[in-house]
Amino acid sequence: MSPTTGGLFIIAALFILLATGMPIAFALGLAAIGALLVSQGPGVFHILAETMFAGIANLAYVSIPMFVLMGTAVANTLAGKDLYEALDRWMGRVPGGLVLSNISACAIFAGMTGSSPATCAAIGRMGIPEMLKRGYPPSVATGSIAAGGTLGILIPPSVTMIVYGIATETSIGRLFLAGVLPGIMLTVMFMMWALFDARRQGYNLTGAAVTFSLRDKLAALPRVLPLLFIIAGVMYVLYGGVATPSEAAGAGALLTVVVVVLVYRLFRVSAVSQIFSLAMRESVMIMMIMAAAELFAFALSSLFITQTVASAIAGLEVNRWVLMAIINVFLLVCGMFLPPVAVIVMAAPLLMPIITQAGFDPYWFAVVLTINMEIGLITPPVGLNLFVINAITPQVPTRVILWGALPYVLVMLLGIVILCIFPEIATWLPEYIMGPAR
Repeated sequence: MSPTTGGLFIIAALFILLATGMPIAFALGLAAIGALLVSQGPGVFHILAETMFAGIANLAYVSIPMFVLMGTAVANTLAGKDLYEALDRWMGRVPGGLVLSNISACAIFAGMTGSSPATCAAIGRMGIPEMLKRGYPPSVATGSIAAGGTLGILIPPSVTMIVYGIATETSIGRLFLAGVLPGIMLTVMFMMWALFDARRQGYNLTGAAVTFSLRDKLAALPRVLPLLFIIAGVMYVLYGGVATPSEAAGAGALLTVVVVVLVYRLFRVSAVSQIFSLAMRESVMIMMIMAAAELFAFALSSLFITQTVASAIAGLEVNRWVLMAIINVFLLVCGMFLPPVAVIVMAAPLLMPIITQAGFDPYWFAVVLTINMEIGLITPPVGLNLFVINAITPQVPTRVILWGALPYVLVMLLGIVILCIFPEIATWLPEYIMGPAR
């Protein structure tokens, strides 16, 4: 079987399986098994389990369920509601303050969960009904949360950055730092567009009808500040070289659960077990996708598809920015059909030698790749965040949600262009804190 034929076969099989509604991990795994059976015969079965296990048998991956547990403890308890209300009280008087506080809440939740769907669901449940009640256009209310939720895979601690760091053997701490300023930049750009879009649709951007005194604002802080201090502490020990990502994530998860249990008096076993159950469910889903993606990548390599694609890309005699544009189109297409962790496991090792040979910084490229994956989260046909928002607000047509989210795609593309012009936005902070990359 030629690489071209093998590539067409495995991609067609994957799309057919995805079209049936099958979970992504199973679709990736079955497509890979089918391709390997056709090319190598039944003898391939003895390496399937070993290949999948080897893909996730890395100690650094322990940090993923720990960061997920941190986010679950906040997003699925009253802690999330308190965080949202604190932001609303402090920003309610600002014109368009509710949409600004929702996007800000998405950015802060991103730093706690590292997961876009979790961020989207947690803020969407509280923010969308309130925005609709106050008269915001449905497309503004749903689109801003769908897009704001994507910040969960860029602002540290980011699950996708951890996967990228392990797949490319780059520093996870440096990757986290590289995502800070671009994450803030995108947050500000999202806010600017949300306010412009609301005004464009005729919504009067005035302050909140309900005003809060300084005493009310300060009263909202005691329950929120401990969680913010935990995040700051995790970032400090991680960037300061005090602890590894796994150790920092473990300590952060423990402290977050303890604070949530004590502050909100969740002394019932059922309440605590629900937090761990939800965290385990999401963690297993992520790890299953990663294991299946590893098997899919192995199948592509066994059929010499990745080598052929890499040679074709590397052999293009074009300007390096044209090469980067081609890579971005490739990532955008992949992100429309596959979750970020799957794309990174399969594509990052393939693209790393190409982008370094072209003279691009691998940490800067990690940010560009992540923004491409963010775009995939709000674009059909997979568009995971769109489905999350649709489940939260079934009264808003999917078409309205999609049209509200699509302008943010253009905002993120503009963000990629800005990063190409000013790569220091991603590279300055890691170099300032950790020194030049070796």
